[in-house]
Amino acid sequence: MSNDWFETVAEAQRRAKRRLPKSVYGALVAGSERGLTTEDNLRAFAELQFAPHVAGHRAGRKLDTTVMGIPVSLPVIISPTGVQAVHPDGEVAVARAAANRGTIMGLSSFASKPIEEVTAANPNTVFQVYWSGSRETMVHRLDRARAAGAKGLIATLDWSFSHGRDWGSPWIPEKLTLKAAMRFAPQAVTRPAWLIDYLKTGRVPDLTTPNLAPADGGPAPTFFGAYGEWMSTPPPTWDDVAWLREEWGGPFMLKGVSRIDDAKRAVDAGVTAISVSNHGGNNLDSTPASIRMLPGIAEAVGGQVEVLLDGGIRRGGDVAKALALGARAVMIGRAYLWGLAANGQAGVENVLDILRGGLDSAVLGLGHGSIEELSPADFYLPPGFRRELGADSDAVTPPRRPAARKARPATRRSTREPAEPRPEDSVALGNI
Repeated sequence: MSNDWFETVAEAQRRAKRRLPKSVYGALVAGSERGLTTEDNLRAFAELQFAPHVAGHRAGRKLDTTVMGIPVSLPVIISPTGVQAVHPDGEVAVARAAANRGTIMGLSSFASKPIEEVTAANPNTVFQVYWSGSRETMVHRLDRARAAGAKGLIATLDWSFSHGRDWGSPWIPEKLTLKAAMRFAPQAVTRPAWLIDYLKTGRVPDLTTPNLAPADGGPAPTFFGAYGEWMSTPPPTWDDVAWLREEWGGPFMLKGVSRIDDAKRAVDAGVTAISVSNHGGNNLDSTPASIRMLPGIAEAVGGQVEVLLDGGIRRGGDVAKALALGARAVMIGRAYLWGLAANGQAGVENVLDILRGGLDSAVLGLGHGSIEELSPADFYLPPGFRRELGADSDAVTPPRRPAARKARPATRRSTREPAEPRPEDSVALGNI
């Protein structure tokens, strides 16, 4: 009898690579241009070296916290990723796993499952949006998320539509027509386990985006149709960010912050939280690793808003390092997708258990009884590690607030591994 359990995220990735068609796996590896940022996200964590104690350890460790007013049993939440064709149950399986492990489900507006099904599986769901379409269209999407019970909103605004990857991008059809299916068939038949999972459901991977269905009840756009709307929408201003936050009226996270001056502007716009992120290396290549940018941003605004980190988390020790440098919690993307590919809902739970166990071990070894006690004194920070982007800008100096604003109900306020494969070893489309 085979053992579906795996002991590391690296093993989940190996199993995902063996199970998934090449183009689907390539979309998970992702990265843009030379893949420098994707590699730095991993390399930077390895540069931080722990300073453990030999005695005086605590018998128990407290790992729970809150994120945007939502209690979580560990400081790891699910980052929104789009079109999860790695498993027939997609985001619903991820949501159930997150609920079973006591954490938050981040749902992408480009997801393959409707928000109503996801919130039913995990009431602690936060919905992610892009600045895409008209304001009226965006209000409709927010209203639908609110009606479905979403407890927070994540706005991802850092995407600059960087195209081209040195190792090539996989072929992804707009719709899975008969012609497209025939072209894709050679990949699918070489991965029978993945194919059988879908055949059992009687359906093929859905390449539409149900959460972007129009208000008039028309059909949901395809992934590429939604992507086209996003690309053609003029980029938002900081006034637009403040409008979106006000329109939502509840807990609001701005994702993709990499500069200190932008973090200050986010505070001024009234956000609840920010995520220090470089879009997993899928945006402007050669942007520094998220963990390098975290300390300066946390020092600048951590007393005013919640600061999270997204990018490069593969172990519980990575979580501990992020918390020690000022993060309230971390967000994971590729790690749980590999777990989903390897073993469905149980695989995502497996990944969360790995991160919980590794975090607990780190807190124990460092002589602490709570994640709140973690600090830079717990490891060696090499000279030149930090990257403080936008630190010298005087464009905005927002008023100081005494503490992170308390999360409010989402009621409408306005009137309206071995190391991860190198790029040259795989293909990629890019996670949304």
